[in-house]
Amino acid sequence: MSVGLRLVPPPIQLTDAPAPNWNHVARLSDDTGLLEHARNAIVRREHGYCVDDVGRGLLIASREPRPTAQVVGLAERYLAFLTHAQGPDGAFRNRMSFDRRWADEPGLGDWWGRAMWGLGTAATRSTVPWIRREAAGAFRSGTRQRSPWPRAMAYAGLGAAEVLRSDPHDTDASALLADAAAAVGVPGPDPGWVWPTAELTYANPTMAEVVIAAGDLLGDEPLLRSGLRMLAWLCREQDNAGHLSTVPVGGWRSGVPKHRFDQQPIEAAATADACAAALAVTGDDRWEEPLFRAIAWFLGDNDVQTVMYDPLTGGCYDGLTADGPNLNQGAESTLALVSTLQHARTLATRSATRPSGGLA
Repeated sequence: MSVGLRLVPPPIQLTDAPAPNWNHVARLSDDTGLLEHARNAIVRREHGYCVDDVGRGLLIASREPRPTAQVVGLAERYLAFLTHAQGPDGAFRNRMSFDRRWADEPGLGDWWGRAMWGLGTAATRSTVPWIRREAAGAFRSGTRQRSPWPRAMAYAGLGAAEVLRSDPHDTDASALLADAAAAVGVPGPDPGWVWPTAELTYANPTMAEVVIAAGDLLGDEPLLRSGLRMLAWLCREQDNAGHLSTVPVGGWRSGVPKHRFDQQPIEAAATADACAAALAVTGDDRWEEPLFRAIAWFLGDNDVQTVMYDPLTGGCYDGLTADGPNLNQGAESTLALVSTLQHARTLATRSATRPSGGLA
């Protein structure tokens, strides 16, 4: 008889990542847009729609290199929603009730930035010509604005970066990206806290990513180095015994012990986005490891060692608590999963072309 025998699960491999699954995104969508919340996998119509999530939806749909008819149809609806939300000055409303009534006036909060990110991506990556044209016009209108909030500027700056990669001479996009990087800032002299502010709150990887993009696309080598330093330090801070442990709700502060929960899928997805960007800009294979850890977070290599999605629905759980996942499968979380699985697909292709056939 064996005593104290404990079975250790095999390590997660990149091949364990499923293909991006759009079924639950479609379940949360209707002919108006993308509904924000769900109870388990059932959409909660009483909470309505928000530009925050619709912008994310257009972004992720536009990243598909060979979109199905389903994905193209979703992109069309999301683009129509965003253009309806945009005011004549380029700002955006955010919240619409299920009876199609706007609950606010156009503004420049995070939703403006996320709409701009989605529009900039659709304008350059969509496989549908008319989507590219319509998205480009709405993006152009939005570039007249600047948000007072750094994270909104970071999101918008990443939309500008998409446009600049397509047209390096686009002066509107160039100016927006430069202003976004300036709004984020660069780290101070403290080697123990390589960040522009004294607190890590939300969307931290996105802040580093826009500085990296600005340094790369605007030809500013010191700025590029600052962005890469920020991201490398953040990845170290988010490492817990070899797996990703994202900055949770409530944030982390310099000199204060870290708490671990509640972690949000959007933070793991933002880490994957930023590391994929750093890998693309530098060609340095060392960025594959933190990118893989962001992917593995969804697959179960996290602080609770639990899978963060439902393979039956294709939905992602809304948060990771000390007791396990929050089983609701809302739009933000599900889009975070799909986005990260897009990176897994790309990383698998990259790894397959290496002679060793695996991660460096």
